Formats: sequence, C-alpha cells, structure tokens
Amino acid sequence: MSIAGRWTLKEWISIYIHLGGEKIIRSSELVGIFDVSIEKSSKISKQFITHAQQHKVVEYIGEEDPKSIVVTKGIVYYSPISSATLKKRANIFVAYA
Repeated sequence: MSIAGRWTLKEWISIYIHLGGEKIIRSSELVGIFDVSIEKSSKISKQFITHAQQHKVVEYIGEEDPKSIVVTKGIVYYSPISSATLKKRANIFVAYA
C-alpha cells in the first residue's frame, strides 16, 4: 500500500524529525511547533508551558538558547533550532499527504 504514491505505509509511520542535539521524534507524535516568543506574547501559551513544567514534561535540548517550542503528545521540548526550520522539516512528509 502506498500513501500519495510515494511511501509505503511502513515508511510513512517511521518518519522522524530532528529537533536539535541528539533529540529525534516520530512525526506521528508531533502536535505543534511554535516560536519561543509565543511564551511571552500569549497568556494561554504561558499557562500551557507552566502546566507542563509543573507536571515535569518539559525538556530543554542542548545548552544553546531555545528558539522554538515543540509540543508532542507527551513532552514539550525547547529546541535550539528555529521554528521555521523545524516546520520545513516537518512539512517534508506533509506535502505528500
């Protein structure tokens, strides 16, 4: 079986996105990618991050200043890679859906 005539179902399920450092996630776990500035500009985003921190589901990738926030089904990551770059990486497989 192929999806969009490009990948088999098995290949589709196993697509990964590199978030920086040694962190790689399955694309199926991805919920959203945001610029780190959203934390300061949106009250609801700040509440979401605070809740995630209280429940210890926040992970900082590397030692560089974070440029993006990546929300997955189980963890919120602070990534040193820009949200624009991560979105491009994530859209590689979405474009063929």
